[in-house]
Amino acid sequence: MKVIEVKDYNEMSRKACSIILDTIKQLDNPILGLATGSTPVKMYEYLIEAYERGEVSFKNVRSFNLDEYVGLSKHDPNSYRYYMEEKLFNHVDISPEHTHLPNGNALDLEQECRDYEEKVKEAGNVHVQVLGLGLNGHIGFNEPGTPFQSRTHVVDLADTTRRANARFFDSIDEVPSKAITMGIGTIMESDRIILLVSGEKKAEALHKLINGEVTEDFPASVLQKHKDVVIIADGGACHRPRNLVSQNVSRMG
Repeated sequence: MKVIEVKDYNEMSRKACSIILDTIKQLDNPILGLATGSTPVKMYEYLIEAYERGEVSFKNVRSFNLDEYVGLSKHDPNSYRYYMEEKLFNHVDISPEHTHLPNGNALDLEQECRDYEEKVKEAGNVHVQVLGLGLNGHIGFNEPGTPFQSRTHVVDLADTTRRANARFFDSIDEVPSKAITMGIGTIMESDRIILLVSGEKKAEALHKLINGEVTEDFPASVLQKHKDVVIIADGGACHRPRNLVSQNVSRMG
């Protein structure tokens, strides 16, 4: 596990963008695992800028998103399909049929989970998977208590997760109570994982991830067992009275 401490959110986003650009340029058919929420927004902006400068093409890229809310149409501004189109897909030359998210409006959600898992398997390993870190340690929408061997599944969202996401909705009552998410086992099969952590509110979770025990009660702790994890954390997330990191730290900015 490598931790890169950067000075701020923009530097975190630039570093993540650079890693993804390198992946796209080095591989003939790169497969990206993508995330939503507020943390990766600037990273997507930097990717679009690189595309507009002619530095990269997304024509051969395939993408798989971590999750999607249950019950939201893909046209709903709060759906993750809508988010991805607005934040990235509509602004680069990626083929729509190469972009994959679970269908949260599927008639048979369990079958949708099996189908999505099969799509990931057929594509081959995700070459680089982007993750954020939940306050309760969730990755994707894998809440505390999720088995480490889990595959794509329907999850009941924890109250803490719904409250954290309520800022994107008019009220917490509008936040869906369920989602489809890649399982932890699926995520761990990615060749490389980039974990983005920004802000002081994430400092305790980051400290627990790096220095705590590996337990299903804190899903992100499983990343300690992955062969190639890069954590990019800004100064706020690394702010603690004592040193946050006790291993393999790179400092930038």
